[in-house]
Amino acid sequence: MTGIHYSGLLRKLVSLGFGEKKVDVIDHHTSEIEKLSEEIEEERERVLKDPKSIMPAAFVSFKTRWGAAVCAQTQQSRNPTLWLTEWAPEPRDVYWENLAIPYMSLSVRRLIIGVAFFFLTIFFMIPIASVQALASIEGIEKRAPFLKPVIEIKFIKSVIQGFLPGIALKLFLIFLPTILMIMSKFEGFLSISSLERRSATRYYIFLIINVFFGSILTGAAFEQLNSFIKQSANEIPKTIGVAVPLKATFFITYIMVDGWAGIAGEVLMLKPLILYHLKNIFLVKTEKDREEAMDPGSLGFNTGEPRIQLYFLLGLVYATVTPFLLPFIIIFFAFAYVVFRHQIINVYNQEYESGAAFWPDVHGRVITALVISQLALLGLMSTKEAAQSAPFLIALPVLTIWFHRFCQGRHKSAFVKYPLQEAMMKDTLERARDPNFNLKPYLQDAYIHPVFKGGDDDDEDDDLSKKLETDSVLVPTKRQSRKNTPAPSRISKASSPSLSEVVKDGDP
Repeated sequence: MTGIHYSGLLRKLVSLGFGEKKVDVIDHHTSEIEKLSEEIEEERERVLKDPKSIMPAAFVSFKTRWGAAVCAQTQQSRNPTLWLTEWAPEPRDVYWENLAIPYMSLSVRRLIIGVAFFFLTIFFMIPIASVQALASIEGIEKRAPFLKPVIEIKFIKSVIQGFLPGIALKLFLIFLPTILMIMSKFEGFLSISSLERRSATRYYIFLIINVFFGSILTGAAFEQLNSFIKQSANEIPKTIGVAVPLKATFFITYIMVDGWAGIAGEVLMLKPLILYHLKNIFLVKTEKDREEAMDPGSLGFNTGEPRIQLYFLLGLVYATVTPFLLPFIIIFFAFAYVVFRHQIINVYNQEYESGAAFWPDVHGRVITALVISQLALLGLMSTKEAAQSAPFLIALPVLTIWFHRFCQGRHKSAFVKYPLQEAMMKDTLERARDPNFNLKPYLQDAYIHPVFKGGDDDDEDDDLSKKLETDSVLVPTKRQSRKNTPAPSRISKASSPSLSEVVKDGDP
């Protein structure tokens, strides 16, 4: 009765022709919701019946893992472009906007973005080099002589020499992740994880070229750039070996400005805090709006992981050249471990599950950092008295690249393919554990476009997902038939073990 009493006190004037009528606010908004719901249903029906709305892609669900693995990892027809199959990302990971892009246009899009990224990387070095040249005592005195008395003050001079170049470089990189993500979306990737992987790869390449090599060969050493371009390729490692120790001070300040300050900013989360208060003032009307405004988002792999890889590169390069930089790197990684562990467990939401798809890229960047550090050491040794031992160091990058190729051939398939033996074993165990298990109610609505989902579907999906999250228990069965197992190999005369053999071997 109390609720009815209060709702009766709230009135709204609604214009009806020549007059006005007072109606209950709740009744008015209820009628508006019903009207909008009917319009939404009509629009959904129109889209479903419109032939132009049909996408050239589809999600296919299978009753067994074995069937899905066979379909996703094999060619379906003689014409390789007739049926193209691949593993579907999980429902949360789908980037729906790119599903309508024709397959034939993907190559053209990626070529265009590749050329655009090349020119972006090369021409971005010009403003970075110019700003870093100005962000020094000599550059400021040359461009603004009237500031010389102020610059000579000890405190201001130390700030300019220590932090100004790093801050200037950081400001130039603020909008870069957004630009790279837009470029990745234009390429037509179908999942959020693949978008972030491609953006992370390009961001890492950009950091190596413009932050690492650009800072070494420009800035204070800008005068050497002309001679660096004209010299032979054999002299490049030597030039880099000479320039790397000279920029140790700059990278120490960059680690403090970008690394240490970035970790502190990760703890404070000033940007989400400011956005929350702005949304709370201007946009929040209901509790659902408040929950959406308080959403911290997910961990940005496309920006955080390449930055950590850059610091790993700096640690490897300067470990033998200027070990004084290593404590700054170690402090950064120690704080980063503590902070990001807390943020991932207690703060951020998991936006998707990619099945460790990032790891091959991470491994490749670690190998790249090792090769660059070895080449820098090779160039430095060639300038010292140990120049005769430098040729023996050539074996280091050669062995590192060989190890990378070995790891790719041996382990990369585990991240991109699903073993048929594993699929068959899990299907058999699932049938033995729960013969009546039915995944169809979940699959029939899992890959529906968000536009066609109602407001309460998310809650229903969460409840169903919790029901499906059961512990995977290894159940031994009495099935001895090898009818569904692969035939013996013509080479080894051996076949995959049966389920009973696997269970027996797994027993302690």
